[in-house]
Amino acid sequence: MDGMTRVPVREQEPQVRAANFEEVCLGYNEKEAMEEAARCLNCKNAQCMKGCPVSIDIPAFIAQVKEGNFEEAYQIISESSALPAVCGRVCPQESQCEGKCIRGIKGDPVAIGKLERFVADWAREHGIQPKKAEKMNGHKVAVIGSGPAGLTCAGDLAKLGYEVTIFEALHEAGGVLVYGIPEFRLPKKEVVAAEVENVRSLGVKIETNVVIGKSVTIDELMEKEGFEAVFIGSGAGLPRFMGIPGEQAMGVFSANEFLTRNNLMKAFREDYDTVIRTGQKVIVVGGGNVAMDAARTAKRLGAEVHIVYRRGEEELPARREEIHHAKEEGIIFDLLQNPVEILTTEDGWVKGCRIIKMELGEPDESGRRSPVEIPGSEYEMEADTVIMSLGTSPNPLISSTTKGLDINRRKCIVAEEETGATSKEGVYAGGDAVTGAATVILAMGAGKAAAQGIHEFLSGKNA
Repeated sequence: MDGMTRVPVREQEPQVRAANFEEVCLGYNEKEAMEEAARCLNCKNAQCMKGCPVSIDIPAFIAQVKEGNFEEAYQIISESSALPAVCGRVCPQESQCEGKCIRGIKGDPVAIGKLERFVADWAREHGIQPKKAEKMNGHKVAVIGSGPAGLTCAGDLAKLGYEVTIFEALHEAGGVLVYGIPEFRLPKKEVVAAEVENVRSLGVKIETNVVIGKSVTIDELMEKEGFEAVFIGSGAGLPRFMGIPGEQAMGVFSANEFLTRNNLMKAFREDYDTVIRTGQKVIVVGGGNVAMDAARTAKRLGAEVHIVYRRGEEELPARREEIHHAKEEGIIFDLLQNPVEILTTEDGWVKGCRIIKMELGEPDESGRRSPVEIPGSEYEMEADTVIMSLGTSPNPLISSTTKGLDINRRKCIVAEEETGATSKEGVYAGGDAVTGAATVILAMGAGKAAAQGIHEFLSGKNA
């Protein structure tokens, strides 16, 4: 190797993986990881750390990998991250840590994400767990939601000696990690369940099937159950739709529902009775990571899959790696197009979409060029299933049942970015419940900030 090119990562062949739900990327072995780690320049002013939302000491852990000290590398990562095996797989490293890597100026950036994944997997396979707090401090904190924000906040607080209980609405802990991200990108039993157990090993209790706002309210947790602070990390699970004719037809799914049926309810397994119907042809509307996940899942269920997106390829918001994998697996991209009506059979099932072609006009408020319809360009595309992947917003149940909790016009909880503090004393929030749908690592960063905010709040009460 010349030092400028990263060590290649082994993957399943496209034609093989498109027909199974096993993990696409196979990761590094010990020799490959050490070889890739040797490419790190160990910069004194490490730009990669500035790109990490949870501030992992990247040069330090990579230096340990280079020497073969994998357990030490894991403990360094664990000081900052509760979910390294997850982040190593799903983080957008190309726009974060790797995007700032000095190696990337003249060659390939160091494969920081793949090294993090290797270290976390090695630790799991060798029974290594993060270090617990040496003593408890006597304070109780409740965490709502066991997704990346909640797990991170809970893990950080537990390391500081807090008695933490996570309340999860579903029957399995993990939030979007278990219901939203497909098995072929993030294995549930081997990876997610193991990371959840690592958080439990710190002393965190997890209560499932508890719907905050129905089973119990935040006010009741604080006033009757003795929790001195609460962190809301309930995510954004309320799907958006287009509001076009035919959207109520049978065979129209939100990407959330489609992925949840497959991931959490195991619809892809023949030994489960969860019903999901794709038919022979599926249209996925949207261009983000969730759209890619839905499309690649439908492909594995045997359908021909089209992604219909109203902007061009350069504007696709999904990670480049996900777009590349989708194309390799045979997903068809119909870009600069948009559905205007879902066509149905007489008995109410989807039979296709009426689609109009688009062109890019002037930039919108975010700086992206706005798509404009081309008059007279409409045509019909046959389909048995339509999956809407247009983003999500927070469920209003928690905000509507909590006294004194401010929300904004997008129904998101208002919270300080630096601390996660909300308008209600002792209540903190972060992740998608505050920002709307975003990435796993940004939710983790918010959970981390809120843990520190809660620690300062409760420490101040003691002073």
